[in-house]
Formats: sequence, structure tokens, C-alpha cells
Amino acid sequence: MVSAVFHSPLDAAPMAAHNAMNKVAVSALPSSVTGQNNPKSAAAGTETAPPAAPARDWAALSRSFWMAVLPPLCGLGLLVGLWAMVSTTTGGNIPSPKDTWLQALDVFSNPFYRNGPNDQGVGWNVLMSLQRVAIGFGMAALVGIPTGFIIGRFKFLSRMFNPLISLLRPVSPLAWLPIGLLVFKGANPAAIWTIFICSIWPMIINTAVGVQRVPQDYMNVARVLNLSEWKIATKILFPAVLPYMLTGVRLAVGTAWLVIVAAEMLTGGVGIGFWVWDEWNNLNVKNIIIAIFVIGIVGLVLEFALIKLATAFTFEEVKA
Repeated sequence: MVSAVFHSPLDAAPMAAHNAMNKVAVSALPSSVTGQNNPKSAAAGTETAPPAAPARDWAALSRSFWMAVLPPLCGLGLLVGLWAMVSTTTGGNIPSPKDTWLQALDVFSNPFYRNGPNDQGVGWNVLMSLQRVAIGFGMAALVGIPTGFIIGRFKFLSRMFNPLISLLRPVSPLAWLPIGLLVFKGANPAAIWTIFICSIWPMIINTAVGVQRVPQDYMNVARVLNLSEWKIATKILFPAVLPYMLTGVRLAVGTAWLVIVAAEMLTGGVGIGFWVWDEWNNLNVKNIIIAIFVIGIVGLVLEFALIKLATAFTFEEVKA
């Protein structure tokens, strides 16, 4: 507590001496006691409160929140509205959103049931399709990424393989399915072969482009240091090509997930594509619409995960 005492001018001299003695006594105390770390408080003789934190702009935060949430909600509302309109105009041939939602609750109440080899829940069908995609995509990555490195590194091989890639890449993936059935004598390996052949081209092309865009200065330094090809590939090319390679992986996964549905429609067996075709044979349009949403959601999750992975390893100049 601080007290203030007023004195008359006659007491000025004794008061000055008293103040001088107080200053000497205070200067002998530790700074933590006297508060000398805060010059303003020392001058005033009182402690000042810390500066108040700036108030948040709640209006700006609310605006940014609604701008992030409202447009997707409007898009979904538009989709549901158009869907309901189409259902009404077709006389119920297309199920309404409400009927499809009730059917979805029934389907996802037990997604992993088994009533035989051709009657299984949607969960088993999705897992089987993901398994085929993982096997075919993994094989394509093991072959396509090293091939892209080699094609991008050596001009002779680039000129040799470019016409072949340009010839085979536009071919529809389903056109390769009969070749797989002929060679592998089975529906499951034929579907995996189709995934492999459609996934390999984006990885080869993007990896080769990444290698060709490595600055020539890097290669000149490697030549001066007399580095081996293994050192060049692991220490120079791989870090620089990684963003391009991950972009090719992302495109390949999206293509593989698109193709597996059509391949399973033709080959049969357990899978989300076969489930769609089987529900069509049963004239169960509600389950077909549910399967469309499931395919879209799974593809969206795969795409989002790979975008985050690619962004984590992408440099600013590559993003630009």
C-alpha cells in the first residue's frame, strides 16, 4: 500500500534528507523486490498491470467460419433438391432422398454380414475392392517409378519409350481386361492386371518429367564430384523428384479406383463394382445409389490423404 503525505515548505530540507536515505536503502534491496526490472513501476512506486490482450475479431472469425461451411452445405442442398425433383418427375422410378436414407440406415446397420459367397455386406465389398486396388497399384509403383527415373535420366531411353507410352496410354483400361482373362485364367488376377496397367502410366510420366526438370547445375556438381549413378539417384534426383512422383501416385490411385468398379462389374466376385451390378439385377435402385455415394466417399478419402502427403513433400517452387 502506498500513502501520500503533504508537508509544508519549512519541512523541505529534512524531507529531502529523509528521501535520500530511503533511496540508499531501496537500492540495497534485490531487484525482484524493488521492481527495477520495470522502470515505469519504479518511477511511479506502484505495480502496473500487464497489457491487455487484443480482443478477437469475432465478426471476422464468424464470417470465415460461415464462408467455409455454408458453400458446401448449399452444394449438398442443391444436389438433394435436384434429386428430389427428379424422383418426383419420374414417378418414383428414382428413389427419393428420404427413401434412400432409410435404406442406407438398414444397409450400414450390419455392413459385414455373410450369407454366402455372393451375398455379403457392403463393408466386405469395399474392403475387397481396396485390396485389389492396393495390389495392382503397388505393383505399378514398383515398376513405374524406377522406369520413370530411368527414362528421365537417359535421353536415349526417353526417345525409345516415348512412342510406346504415347501409343498405349490412351487405350481404355477395360480393353486390357480380356488380355488379363486370357493370360491369367481368372477374374481376380485379371482385375488386378487392369489396375496395374492403368496405374503405371501416370507414375512413369510424372516421375520422368520430374527427373528431366532437375536443374542442370545439380548434375554439373555431381559430375565434378564424380558421383556414381546410385549417389546421383539417391542424393540428388530422389529429393528433387519426390513432389512430381507423389503427384503421379495421386493420379494413379484416382484412376485405379475408377477402373476397379467397371472391372468388377465384368469379372464378378466380391467387390463394390460387383455389388452395384448385382443390385441392378435385383432391380434395387436404392442400393445402387448408396453404392455410388460409397464409391465417391472412398475415392474422396484416398484423394485427400494423398494430397496431404504430396503437399508435405512439395517445395514452394514446385507448388508455384
